[in-house]
Amino acid sequence: MSRVAHVTEGRYAPPVPRREFVAVSADGARLHVEVHGEDGAPAVVLAHGWTCSTAFWAAQIRDLAKDHRVIAYDQRGHGRSPAGPAHSTTALADDLVAVLGAALAPAERAVVAGHSMGGMTIMAASGRPEFAEHAAAALLCSTGSARLVAEAQVLPLRPGRARTRITGAVLGSRAPLGPVTPVARKVLKYATMGPGSAPDKVEACARIVHACPTGVRHAWSQVLAGLDLDADVARLTVPTAVIGGKDDRLTPVVHARGLAAALPNCVGLTELTGMGHMTPIEAPEAVTKAVRELTMLYLDQKEKTS
Repeated sequence: MSRVAHVTEGRYAPPVPRREFVAVSADGARLHVEVHGEDGAPAVVLAHGWTCSTAFWAAQIRDLAKDHRVIAYDQRGHGRSPAGPAHSTTALADDLVAVLGAALAPAERAVVAGHSMGGMTIMAASGRPEFAEHAAAALLCSTGSARLVAEAQVLPLRPGRARTRITGAVLGSRAPLGPVTPVARKVLKYATMGPGSAPDKVEACARIVHACPTGVRHAWSQVLAGLDLDADVARLTVPTAVIGGKDDRLTPVVHARGLAAALPNCVGLTELTGMGHMTPIEAPEAVTKAVRELTMLYLDQKEKTS
């Protein structure tokens, strides 16, 4: 990859994994998987969002790996995972259950956290027996189940067909993002982050997003534009917490509230004032705290020490 795919210094620089391996999905797609922390610790599985990579979770990995086993993987076409033959929510679900099966022992359970498209991945996998076998609880960060383009507020236009059409064209553009410049940082901050986001957070997000291949970004934008996972939300029966940023333009907080109302077993809705779409980087302490609380509550002592 010709561009620097992430920052290399500071809290958002990805820590070195203890080990790495490749998980193979149902259609043969190969997924880069990282493991941080020690065997026997409570397991956490992290699924990143559209145009991101495992580097997006650097702050969570750095903190949680002190006393958890953290498993993070690159979605197909992102980071170090090659593009697979399919782009669909079925493929996302296949990939997640492949990672769960490869990284966890039979019947071993974990807290599964997803940001944006990673949260959609969890919803898509909710009805799979492999997910039921391995998921003790879930965390949905800055995500939604349907009407993503119609609800997006990236463009300062009134809601309606015109805004939806133009938003879809912008988000689905085939134009390359180019290098990370001052103008590019401003655009990314406006579209995806809260107005008070510090420069190091903007830089971390920009490096990751701009490293995503243009074709991959476009292909997954088409999947997200037609997303309808409402039925899958009803099947997500494990204890599930929801986090949303009140200044999120991509998946406005109405999505978080809708998920909290629709989930069969919602155990908390956190609305973060001043935060945008990139909550794991914008509010790392809040996201990490939510994961920790889920592991404390829903991974029993036997699983934590086995």
